[in-house]
Formats: sequence, structure tokens, C-alpha cells
Amino acid sequence: MKRSLLAVRDTMTPVTILEAVAHGPLGAVRSLGRLGIPVHVVDANPWAPAFFSRYRRGRFVRDVLGADPVEAVARLLEIGRASARRSILLPTTDDGALFVASHAAALREAFVVVDVPPGLVRALCNKKEMHHLARRLGIPTAQAVFPRSRDEVLAFLDTAVFPVMLKGIDGPRLQQRCGARMFIVQDRNELLEKYDTLEDAADPNLMLQEYIPGGDDTVWMFNGYFDARSECLAGFTGKKIRQYPVHRGATSLGICLRNATVETMTRDFMKAIGYRGILDIGYRFDARDGLYKVLDVNPRIGATFRLFVAENDLDVLRAMYLDMTGQPVPAASVPEGRKWIVEDHDLLSFLGHRGNGGLALWEWARSIRGVREAAYFAADDPLPLLAMCANDARRALQRRRERDHGRGRRESFAGGRLPRPDTTPPAHCGRREGVAGS
Repeated sequence: MKRSLLAVRDTMTPVTILEAVAHGPLGAVRSLGRLGIPVHVVDANPWAPAFFSRYRRGRFVRDVLGADPVEAVARLLEIGRASARRSILLPTTDDGALFVASHAAALREAFVVVDVPPGLVRALCNKKEMHHLARRLGIPTAQAVFPRSRDEVLAFLDTAVFPVMLKGIDGPRLQQRCGARMFIVQDRNELLEKYDTLEDAADPNLMLQEYIPGGDDTVWMFNGYFDARSECLAGFTGKKIRQYPVHRGATSLGICLRNATVETMTRDFMKAIGYRGILDIGYRFDARDGLYKVLDVNPRIGATFRLFVAENDLDVLRAMYLDMTGQPVPAASVPEGRKWIVEDHDLLSFLGHRGNGGLALWEWARSIRGVREAAYFAADDPLPLLAMCANDARRALQRRRERDHGRGRRESFAGGRLPRPDTTPPAHCGRREGVAGS
């Protein structure tokens, strides 16, 4: 293992990672563990890759956020009390960030918690509230409407320009309902069909947003850490080369590039709202008017954070650790040209692009040249890659069983036997995917 250039004087304060969804938490375990910092992982899935890292110190297979709030606090406090020292609590999902912010007073008995008002976390996670907040502060955003009924969707169609983005105001809630957080809708009939199928009439959750043309590489990211005065102690910019799912997902291949406009706009935005903690925010460049328009604001660590590692080995998580343990945070700049890849997702993204005739094999091979770090593979920590492969194989087998089940029901119908209603939700509903907006 390469010796870190970052000097961390005090590594005694442990960190507890709340939820080990996909590759982001694995990167957090490695980032801190390689400095000798004790890292504990809490997740309901015993096969989470972060559990298999050699740098993981504590392992707690617990479904914390699946319990009611009182029980969830009790479960976390039980974990926290098992440590000799209070641990820094690091949520990795929007739900986790909101839970920690909402119950910070109780959790401080056993944890060190970043002090962020729950109302602010809620506003940033909720696309409708974030949209209006950004507009009030003069931050460019895509045009969007938030219909409360089918009649309002019909009114929108009078002036709609397709394609249109159909998104969940609360993305995780829509994903639990149908397995996806957003759709690119091509025409009027498709929009109405999806709206009728996906909307919750009792508690509307769908928004309609203009589609900003451009490839994956028009999506820019900012990762930063903001201290108690909302000063950015570490900030990095970069953009997506590819994403998965294609054109609407998280980063599968990214590159660090300096973007002063995105950096300044984000620093001013967070200063204006008094934000503290790690931030992962995404923008899309709109060539029609030359503006960078905010897409998602994630008030937590993002899955892509290890794309952004300075020459002195500082990343946003290490900046947070130094600041919260009273140690100085060294200056760091964007490492121009650094690339980072999510191995399985980028392969699937390549196949998606290739299927549409948009990416040749040699172009894909050239694009991954110069990758400095991978989400799962690490020579000094091989087991998480094997866990990822096992998880991917398990999901592929599950999807095959779902297809076979659906084929069997259709054949029964064709043979004159009416299928019994299937009230079981598809396996992807409720399954936690990666960290959105990264």
C-alpha cells in the first residue's frame, strides 16, 4: 500500500458509516482505514462490499433505518455505546442524512454528529423545495412544474416540448414504487401512461422537468466540505464521462477538471443557506444559454467522492475528519485529469451505448486509459471486488427468475388458463440502489 502524503496527527476518533449501499461507503472505509482510523459499518445487507474490506474495523448487520424512529435511535445508540470513544456518524443516503439531522440531539449521547438543521437537509433532498430555494437565490435550474393532478399534466401538455424528464420529487420514494427515480419521456401518450401508472394520487410525488440536450459529459459535479461557518475547506470539480443507467444515472466513469463557474456558484449557494458538512452536487451545462443548471443537491457524502483526491491525498471525507477532530485541513486543488471508474456499471454503460451504435470498443478502451482508482478493485484490498461480483451474479439470477416467471404467466394465459393476479411487488421495488445524484 502506498504511504499517504496526508498528515493526520490524531486517528483515535472512530467513524461509523450508516448504510453501506454500493461502492461509496467502501471508498469511505478505505479512505479512512488507510490512515489508521477505526471504521465501523452498519448495514442490513451482510453481503455489502464494505463489510469485506480489510480496513473495516467494526461490523454491525442491523436494519436501522427500516425501524420506526424511536427504535432506530435505540439501535444506533446501542452500536455507539459499544465503542470506547464517541464515533463520528456518517450517513451515506438521503434518508440517513435526514434521520441523523432530525435525531441529532439524542444521537450525540454516543456519536459526534455534524450540526445541520433537519429542515435544510429536507429542502435540499426534496427536488421541489430545492428547485424553489435555488430560484430564490438566483442559482440557475431547469424549468420544472410540479402537477398535483392529471388535469394539471394535461395543461402542461399544451406547451410541452419533448423529450421531458419525469422525476420523483422524492427520488427514493419513486424508486421504491417502480425501481427507477427518473424517466426520459418521448411523447404525450408515454407521459400520460407513466403518470397514470406511477403517481400516488393521495400524495403526489412526480415532477416534469425540461430536458437539457447534451451527452453524459455535460453533467458537472462539485464535491466539497463546509465547516461550521459554511466556509469550503476542500472543494473539487469534475464531470461525468459516462453514467449508468445511460443518460440518467450515477457516474460510471468520471474525470477531475477545474470549473471555476461551478465552484464559485456552489460556494456562494452553500454560504447563503448556511450549510455545513460534506456536499455532493450536480449540474448540467445547457449550451442553449451557456448556463450550468443545478440538478441534484445531496447533503451527504456522494458515491463518487473518491474521484476527487488531491495530490496531497486529501478528499472531502478526510477534510471532514480533520476538521471535526480539531486538526488543520491543508489546502488542496483539483487534480486535473484524474479518472475514476465503477467497473461493473461502466461495462453496462458501454454496452448500452454500443447497443445504440454510439460507442465503439476502441473508443471505450481509450476512454478508460489513465484511470487512477476503481470503485471496487484495489490491490491491497481484494475481497470487496469478489463481493461485488457475487452480488451482481445474484441480481442477474434474480432478474432471470423474474423474466421466466413472467414468461410462464403469459404462456398460461395463451393456453386458456387465466393467470391469478400477482400482488407480489417486483424484486427491485424497495431494493436500495446506489447513491443517487452522484
